[in-house]
Order: sequence, then structure tokens, then C-alpha cells
Amino acid sequence: MPIRVLIVDDSAFIRDVLAALIARDPELAVVGVAQDPYEARDKIRALDPDVITLDVEMPNMNGIAFLERLMRLRPIPVVMVSTLTQKGADVTVLALELGAVDVVPKPIDGGEQAWEALGADLRAKIHAAATVRPVARPPVPRTAAAAPSMPGTVMHPRAIIAIGASTGGVEALRDILGRMPGDSPPIVLAQHMPAGFTARFAQRLDDTCALTVREAVAGLNLQRGMAVVAPGNRHLTVVHRDGSFQCNIDDSDAVSGHRPSIDVLFRSVAAAAGRHAIGVILTGMGKDGARGLLAMREAGGRTIGQDEATSLVYGMARAAAEIGAVESLLALDAIAARIVAEVTANAAGAV
Repeated sequence: MPIRVLIVDDSAFIRDVLAALIARDPELAVVGVAQDPYEARDKIRALDPDVITLDVEMPNMNGIAFLERLMRLRPIPVVMVSTLTQKGADVTVLALELGAVDVVPKPIDGGEQAWEALGADLRAKIHAAATVRPVARPPVPRTAAAAPSMPGTVMHPRAIIAIGASTGGVEALRDILGRMPGDSPPIVLAQHMPAGFTARFAQRLDDTCALTVREAVAGLNLQRGMAVVAPGNRHLTVVHRDGSFQCNIDDSDAVSGHRPSIDVLFRSVAAAAGRHAIGVILTGMGKDGARGLLAMREAGGRTIGQDEATSLVYGMARAAAEIGAVESLLALDAIAARIVAEVTANAAGAV
């Protein structure tokens, strides 16, 4: 039976284009379209779709207000279709925090090739979304999390934490960073997210945790209490130079199907920090990060995977576990405490 899709967008042109692009996959079926959230509400009741594609800027009720109600009252997998504007990035990151599965950016130039690329991306993400079973959730807290200081003041100068995530990672990363002390070792993050959204994502994380979070830039020296996010559509690597870690950014080919690639980041951290690194692989589809995490473990670093029960999509962590890259599979709410314990043990010379 095909995956049943409802398209919600205020533009008739966009609705028609998305319907045509989705229809190219025989395993997908567009069962309806809606021009605003009120019509969408009625169509959901009547059609019971498996997945919804949702625009974020619509009349009568914006997509965020609709999504928040939907996730509280009748959770359905949602793929956001967003414009690459500052406003679009702001509300899309919030939508991912509220429970949207993923995001597909609308093309800026509107050319045929750009729409073809959107179609391929959208079809893949609808397939992934159909495997997700979202649960009702309360509204996202807006206040910064209170976190204790790192136990003990001694920290190995080459201690570093690398975290990779994909589908479902926005919420997972917010949870982990919100539990981390403000004086943690430097943290480097690779989240599969389109260009244009990662700066706003970093700002959202900065607003809700004790760490200083920013989008990574070339040559940035990583400091204690700092977390950096790989920029969308660019690789982030780490080098150890002149006594500190520095960020490198490059536009080389996609690795493991992604740019930024978690594999690329993890391999660089393995080389730069060896046994003083901690690697964490979180929710997401595919295998990106599995080989890189294995490189970290083989270099002596400690490695953690998010468990199946708390992963929105148990793909990347599963792939890493299957090749022996993961030392410990943990529930999401236990990961930050394990990281702190590993950093403390490392500083004491226990690892």
C-alpha cells in the first residue's frame, strides 16, 4: 500500500508542483491538498494521511501554530517545506523542535533543475517520515537550561566531544546540550540540515543551554564552554594546532551521501584528539557517522549511541552498533551524564 500524503500550502502553484513531484514515486500517493491549516484539519480527519508536507507561512493560522496543535492533539509525521529566508529559517528550526520530522527548502531560483532536486529530497524524506511514530508532546520550553559545573576543574587539554545527528536530531541535540555544564570541553556538532538553517539552529541552541553555541567558521579556535554546529552543505573538520583545536570548513564532495558528513567530522576528531575524544551518534536514517565513530573508538576515544527506544529514527546508531563502533547504547536523557562522567574519568587519567 502506498504512503498517503497530504500537501498543505497556501500557493496553488506549489501544491501542484509538489503533487507532481511526489507522484513520480509509485510508493507514494497524494490523497489530498489543503490551502490553510483549517482546511488541513478537515482533510486530516477525512483522509487519515500517513505523512503531511507543511508550509510554514500561511494565512488564517501559521504553520507553527498548526503544527504545535497537531503534535499535542493528533501527532502525524510532518515534513516542512520552507523558504530559505531568515524568517523561514527561524520558524523551520522551531518546527523541528516541535516535532516535525525534517525540512525541505524551496528553491530560490525556481529553475527546473532546482525543483527536480527538491523532488528527490522530498520523496526520500517522506519515506523516512512514514517510518516515524510521533507521540503527543507539550510545548517546547523557551528558557535556558540550568546545568551544573563540570565535576572537578582539571580537564585534559585535548578533551573534545563530537556529536552527529540527522532525522530527529534537532530535539535530541537540544536535550543533550541543555543538560551539559557551561564549562564543558569544546563540542563539535554535525546535524544534517540544509544550508541557510544552521546559523539559526545554533542560535536556538545558544538560547536554551548554558554553553555558547555558534555556527562553525574556518579558523575558529575551540574553547571550553563552546559548541559549534557544522554549516549546512559544508563539511566541518577539526585539527589540533598550536595547542588548541581549530575548525576547518570545506566544500568537498558529499561523503556517505551528506554534506556536512558526520563521518568526515568524526574521522578528523579521531586524528586530532585520539583517546581524549568522546563521540556520540544520535537519531537519524542511513549510515553516516558509523565508520567515523568506529575510527574514534579505534583511536581510543569513548563512543556512545542513542538507543532505539528514544530515537525518532534508529538508523545511524544502529549502523554504528552493528560494526562495533558503539561502546554504550543509552537513552537520550542519560547521554549528557555519561559524557560528563567520561570527561571526568579522562581528566583523572582513568581512560
